[in-house]
Amino acid sequence: MVSQNQNVISLESVSKVYSGNTHALRDVSLHVGAGEIFGLLGPNGAGKSTLVKVLLTVVKPTVARGEMLGKPIGDKKTLARVGYLPEQHRLAPYLTARQAVEFLAALSGVDRVTRKKRAAELLDRVGLLKWMDRRVNVFSKGMRQRAGLAAALMNDPQIVFLDEPTDGVDPVGRVEIRDLLLQMRREGRTVFLNSHLLGEAEQICDRVAILVQGRVVKQGRMDDLQKEGSRQELTVRWGGSGASAVANTAMSVGVGAEVAAHGAATARSLPFRGMQIAPTVTADGKHQYVFADLDAAAAQPALDAARAAGGEIISLIPMRQRLEELFMKIVVDPLTGKAPPPGAGS
Repeated sequence: MVSQNQNVISLESVSKVYSGNTHALRDVSLHVGAGEIFGLLGPNGAGKSTLVKVLLTVVKPTVARGEMLGKPIGDKKTLARVGYLPEQHRLAPYLTARQAVEFLAALSGVDRVTRKKRAAELLDRVGLLKWMDRRVNVFSKGMRQRAGLAAALMNDPQIVFLDEPTDGVDPVGRVEIRDLLLQMRREGRTVFLNSHLLGEAEQICDRVAILVQGRVVKQGRMDDLQKEGSRQELTVRWGGSGASAVANTAMSVGVGAEVAAHGAATARSLPFRGMQIAPTVTADGKHQYVFADLDAAAAQPALDAARAAGGEIISLIPMRQRLEELFMKIVVDPLTGKAPPPGAGS
């Protein structure tokens, strides 16, 4: 295995231009560390599958400067140390699950004794032990996905490329597959995950890269990316029949979430910076307000101002940016509300 401190994939510049001057990839640069789960994210047509196919030598790049497992991109021998589960994979329907994964292992150069042993082990690992001697044509989509995942591991790979591995899998199966990916990381394997399921990617990925129109527009460790959008969520409670009216007045004059119990003039001066969630009335008749997206730097002044205005502080909770929020900020045009068209343009 490659040292945990090394990159197993280092791309300095990868481009792919099809006929008609259509750019599927444009100067892609990214780095994937050994023993991590790396997520490649992006809207449909962003170039994710094209990039994976370039790395697997299925698609010939226009430009490819970089290395995978210490060898230049395009080195065929490197593929013996790589596993791959495509999104639309096909297993021969007339074969049993055991025969299908053994057949694919043979194509990968795995010797007969090893593939006989590993087939049962891996099918057990993905929850198909009782079904391994049944033909694939009776399998559900989720079961075929599990069998494909077993096949991707047959050559004991250092890097496993997975394109939507939980597609068509039921909720219990999704959890089991996530656990399997985490186990693969503990074994020192690198998992290169291509997925549209941002919630799942957020749970398991160490680092991600977001691809838009053939370009990497954002990449980094999940922790660092989430810190970029960190904020505070403040809940304050006010008493008195006029509290709601004062809050609504404050919002109507354009001060957003600034709220006070002593008139709109005071409300304008409060250092709240955030979006107010609709107030609720508690059982004792008090008005409770939640302020989301509060600037972390203004948290203490906001607390002081809320207390001075007669408010009761219920909670101040640090909030981290979710991957879906980051993705939408990057991908969606704020003016049109739409994602960009596929491809990198001409």
